[in-house]
Amino acid sequence: MASIGKRLWYLKKAIEIGTVTKRYPFEPTEPPEGSRGKPVIDFTKCIGCGACANVCTPQALRFIDLKEYKRLELFYGRCIFCGMCQEACPVDAIQLTKDFELATDDLNDLYVVIELKSVRCEICNKYFTTKRIILKINDEVRDVIEEIEYTKLCPECRRKESSTKLVGWRALG
Repeated sequence: MASIGKRLWYLKKAIEIGTVTKRYPFEPTEPPEGSRGKPVIDFTKCIGCGACANVCTPQALRFIDLKEYKRLELFYGRCIFCGMCQEACPVDAIQLTKDFELATDDLNDLYVVIELKSVRCEICNKYFTTKRIILKINDEVRDVIEEIEYTKLCPECRRKESSTKLVGWRALG
């Protein structure tokens, strides 16, 4: 047991310092600088590349191919707020917030779903990517390539077409 003098010293220190805890959750608290909270996806920026789902270790992000659509599902119940999805996103569509209070009575509140329209290959008619990826590629290569003919072909048909043209060039040359 501590002596009375020691107890009085602790009491004096406690009075000098004052209250150091908050009455959370009754009193709001601001997370410290640099803390990571839930990721938020900007639907207008997302191109549906699936890079975020590829790096998501707890599989909170899933990329599902539904032929006509590509679906990106985010389940906050599995998210560990690591920020890998934010780093992997090539168009900065994912940002981590400071929001860490995700408790809810409804499980559906923990899901975010994005569906993006898929594009068919002009030769084999298979769905292969999203329309937004095609638009992004066209914008990026428009300055370099005058005629963008391969962007609406799946990788397999693109490979066949380019090898056919290469053979044609060799025959001419």
